[in-house]
Amino acid sequence: MVENTGPARPDNARQTPAQDTVPSTPQRHRRKRWILIVVGLVIIALMAVAFLRPSHKQGSGNRRGAQAGNTAEPVAVTKVTTGDMPEILTELGTVVPITNVTLQARVNGYIMKVEFAEGQHVKAGDELVLIDPRPYQVALDQMLGTLQQDEAQLADARVNANRYTTLIKQNSIAAMTAKDAEYKVQQLEGTVKLDQANVANARLNLYYCHVLAPVDGRVGIRAVDMGNYFTAGQSGGLTVLTQMQPISVIFTMPQDQLPQVTDRLRQVGELPVEAWDSSNLKKIATGTVKALDSQIDTATGTVRLRAIFSNEDEHLFPNQFVNAHLLVDTLHNVMLLPSNALQTGPDGQFVYVVKSDNTVEVHNVKTGIASNDTTVIQSGVTIGDRVVTDGTNHLRPGSKVTIPADENTQPTANDNNQHVSHRRAKTNGQQSESASPSAPEGQPTPPAPNNSQSGH
Repeated sequence: MVENTGPARPDNARQTPAQDTVPSTPQRHRRKRWILIVVGLVIIALMAVAFLRPSHKQGSGNRRGAQAGNTAEPVAVTKVTTGDMPEILTELGTVVPITNVTLQARVNGYIMKVEFAEGQHVKAGDELVLIDPRPYQVALDQMLGTLQQDEAQLADARVNANRYTTLIKQNSIAAMTAKDAEYKVQQLEGTVKLDQANVANARLNLYYCHVLAPVDGRVGIRAVDMGNYFTAGQSGGLTVLTQMQPISVIFTMPQDQLPQVTDRLRQVGELPVEAWDSSNLKKIATGTVKALDSQIDTATGTVRLRAIFSNEDEHLFPNQFVNAHLLVDTLHNVMLLPSNALQTGPDGQFVYVVKSDNTVEVHNVKTGIASNDTTVIQSGVTIGDRVVTDGTNHLRPGSKVTIPADENTQPTANDNNQHVSHRRAKTNGQQSESASPSAPEGQPTPPAPNNSQSGH
C-alpha cells in the first residue's frame, strides 16, 4: 500500500516551468506574419501620402514660370544697314598643272648620267638624263661613210653621162648607151638622198641620247638610276616634270548659273577667283577665270571652268583639293542683315523687329543672296529697324525684351528714355517720367535677369 503524502494534481500540471513560458512553433509563425502585414500597410500608406500630396516645389516652379512669362527677355539686336554684297560662287576644285610631262627616252641604251635632283626646279632645255651615245655615234659614222661612197659614184655617173651626151651629138655611140648613163645618174641621186636621210636619222638618235626638259617646272621622283638599261616607251618613264608657275584650278559650276557667268565674262573679260584650303578657312591664292568648257556634263549638270594662278609661292600643289570662290558680281546699296537673325516659319522666313516700346513683332522677309554670315534682304524691313539676332527661342509676337547695354547696336536716346519710363511705370503702378531713377539709364533692373533665368 502506497502512502499519498500530498494533494492530487492534474496531469497537465506536471509540466516544467520552461515548457509553460515558451510558445509553440505555429504561434511564432503567425506572429511574424502579422508583423510583416502591418509593416507593409504602413509603407503603402506613406507612399500614397507622398505621391498624392501636392508638391510645393512644383507649385513654386509654376509660379516662377508664370512670373517669367511676363518678364522681358534679354536679346541681342542689330540694325538693318545698307552696303555692298559680293556675289560669290563657292565650288570644290582640283589643282591641275597646265603642263604635266612624263619624260620618256626615244632611244634604247644604258643610262650614263642622271643630271637632276628630285624636287629640283629646271628650265626648258636643261639636260636631265644622258643615255649612252656611243652606239649611235658609230651608226652615224657608218651612214656618213655610205653617203660619201654613193656621192662619189654619183659624181662619176654624172661625168659619164655628160661625155655620152657629147658623143651622141657626134653620132659616135649608140643612143641606148647615152640613155643608160642618164638612168644611172638618176639612180645614184636617189641613193644619195636615202643616205642623207639615214645620216639625219642617226644624228637625231644621237640627239635623243640627251633627254632635255621640254618646259620650266619641278622634277618629281626619278624612276630609274644610273647604269640601268632603258628602252623607248618604257612604262613609268624616267620621271615626271610638272609646271608649277603658273598653275590652274579646275572646278565645276551648276548649269543654272551659266548664263549669269557667261554674260559677266563677256562684259569684263575675266573674273577674279580665290583658292581656299579644303576646310574653307584659309585663303591660299588669287587668280582669274577667262574661259569655261565648251559643253555641259550631262551626268552632273555642271560645266567646268579653269582658273589660272601665278603660284609664285607654290602653295598650290598638283591634285590638291581646294574651294574656289568665284566673284561673279557685286551688289551695291542693298539691305544687309546677319544670317542668324533669320527665322523660318510656315509662311517662309521672318525676323523679330523690336519696336520703340521694346516689344517685338514678326516681319516676313524676302531674302536674296547670302555670303558667309550676311544675307541680302529684298523686302520686309526698312533701313534702321532693330532686328533680334540672339535670344529668339522664347519670343512671341508682342513679347517684351531688354537689350544689354554693351551691345554693339544700341537703341537711340529716345528709345532708352521710353524703355526706362515704361519700366518705372511697371514698377510703381503709374506712368511718371519724373520718378527718381534707381539705376543708370539703359541698364536692366536686377530682377529681370533672375526672372528670366527661372523662366528657362
